[in-house]
Amino acid sequence: MTPTEKCISGTIIILLIIADTLYSIADNRKTILVTGGGGYIGSHTVVELLNRNYSVVVIDNLSNCYARNPSEKPESLKRVEDLTGRGVVFYDVDIRNTAALEKLFQIHSIDAVIHFAALKSVSESVEKPADYYENNVAGTNNLLQVMKKHKVYCIIYSSSATVYGEPEFLPLTERHPTGQKLTNPYGRSKYFTEEILKDITATNSEWRVILLRYFNPVGAHPSGSIGEDPFDIPNNLMPYISQVAVGRRSKLNIFGSDYPTKDGTGVRDFIHISDLAVGHLRALKKIFSNKFKGWKVYNLGTGKGYSVLDMVKAFERASGRRINYEFTKRRPGDISAVYADASLAKRELNWKAEKGIDEMCEDTWNWQRRNPNGYR
Repeated sequence: MTPTEKCISGTIIILLIIADTLYSIADNRKTILVTGGGGYIGSHTVVELLNRNYSVVVIDNLSNCYARNPSEKPESLKRVEDLTGRGVVFYDVDIRNTAALEKLFQIHSIDAVIHFAALKSVSESVEKPADYYENNVAGTNNLLQVMKKHKVYCIIYSSSATVYGEPEFLPLTERHPTGQKLTNPYGRSKYFTEEILKDITATNSEWRVILLRYFNPVGAHPSGSIGEDPFDIPNNLMPYISQVAVGRRSKLNIFGSDYPTKDGTGVRDFIHISDLAVGHLRALKKIFSNKFKGWKVYNLGTGKGYSVLDMVKAFERASGRRINYEFTKRRPGDISAVYADASLAKRELNWKAEKGIDEMCEDTWNWQRRNPNGYR
């Protein structure tokens, strides 16, 4: 790119930022900062936000999403713009970069933050615990400091069912102990961050915090335009299965066949990504209500547990293809069974997961067959 082209490109970006800000003010829309908004959960949530007329600013360091060129938006967000007919303001920013965050909060009048940005692999966290604490804990604390400086006190935090550790009872309610019997650094990083968020609300009544404990997001947007696209060998089950189905991988490795479950494979509460995204919209509505104060936590799951083999069979039905698999040893940090009691979210957020495993598998396959190489 020539110096002239760079100048023109920079001018266009500035004009887009100004236009978006002015439009937000004129339309009286609330502006939501979405950290990690180029990733799997983030991009699907941005679709829902734009469809409900929120103004959206996204930051992402591109560690979990693909961009064709370093100076461009992630491919996921380009497709989000096509799906919604709305523009997305994007910055290549790491939440640990204080100076960049400061500039962003000076440019935009942020009403709330939905915080997804984090490293997210259970198995990788066992190998690289320091990276997970630096990114997930220290990074979030840095974001909170900048938010406080700019008097932005509303945050929805992307937490995880891993904070419950080895379950003492099932289904898991929000009253289940957290921080005990945690089996991996990823879960501990989420637990530590939850505790930080609880502590800041105890010392400053202006904070409004909602913690959303996800179970296992799967599926893709019904259009097949956006979906889950891991960079390397998938750490999650469904992209692994779908890559086998589309021919990118020869077989699925199933980690563990001797769990105390009906078929010996791990059991999880799989939730459709679209249902999960809607949950964030319901949480926003809650956090903006005049009656809301302090912090609140909600499970987002279906309340049903399905084994790895259940999901393999469901995907075979959806795709019409046989999934080759073999059993291998358990992964460090994995547990046998986890599923949610999400009745509190139903009562207080008017939210309930609507899609079952057949639709989860159908939408995953629709995404994968349309995009055999993901966003590439």
